[in-house]
Amino acid sequence: MDEKKKSGFAALVGRPNVGKSTLMNHLIGQKIAITSDKPQTTRNRIQTVYTDERGQVIFLDTPGIHKAKNKLGEYMVSVAEGTLSEVDVILWLVEPTTYIGAGEQHIAGLLRKVKTPVILVINKIDTVKQPEEILTFINAYKDICDFAEIVPVSALKDKNTDVMMEQIFKYLPYGPQYYDEDTVTDQPMRQIAAELIREKALRLLEDEIPHGIAVTIEQMTERDNGMFDIEATIICERESHKGIIIGKGGSMLKRIGSAARREIEALMGARVNLQLWVKVRREWRDSELYMKNYGYYQK
Repeated sequence: MDEKKKSGFAALVGRPNVGKSTLMNHLIGQKIAITSDKPQTTRNRIQTVYTDERGQVIFLDTPGIHKAKNKLGEYMVSVAEGTLSEVDVILWLVEPTTYIGAGEQHIAGLLRKVKTPVILVINKIDTVKQPEEILTFINAYKDICDFAEIVPVSALKDKNTDVMMEQIFKYLPYGPQYYDEDTVTDQPMRQIAAELIREKALRLLEDEIPHGIAVTIEQMTERDNGMFDIEATIICERESHKGIIIGKGGSMLKRIGSAARREIEALMGARVNLQLWVKVRREWRDSELYMKNYGYYQK
């Protein structure tokens, strides 16, 4: 065991759309979690690995904690809340504001029940016009929980993230590394590919389709020349949604496929032939069977 290196788990928690996935992707230098300006983009707990000379941090990017409206929402919240007692340090991401709403109060209540050290991360400080304003945000939050540290950062502009990493390592135990130093995620490539397709659909469809889409990889095979053939299905809840996803003459589906293929190729370092299909599964977000089939189940 290397007594000089630290190794442990850090959970990223917070309300939807506070920038958890953006921060995690930035820290590990690769896109693993999908990002979107729509809330509740992350649905499963995504594990990534950060390694440097100080040791190793395994980040758990959790779904945003919110008021659940269906079984999928309940599942997402239970995944996020279940992570809190399993880690060495918790990073609670909030936006720069002095208003602490019901959602934040709920998270604060959960965090007060755990013994894990909590670092408050005030994200998006690049949107703050006057630097001294940050002190007012710190003052608004500092007494809501017994924080180990409070760090203002900008995940998007890479401001102060090095200070945040120092604070994370401070609370990790000494011990051996869990992963090889070149590992950046334990997510299977099929799952990452499915998530990238879902991200492109969310972005290109904008507000026309609500969150009722899932993506499944039906087949993923490698040819002798190193090229990958991927067949994927986009699941939606209504026939009218199917028409919008496909678009006139298949135009929207082609745009989603092209955008996703480019990112999957960049991540895999190989050429990809991507085939997309669209299926309707009514109310799948309230069906435990469909949710399990699409990868949403407690492990």
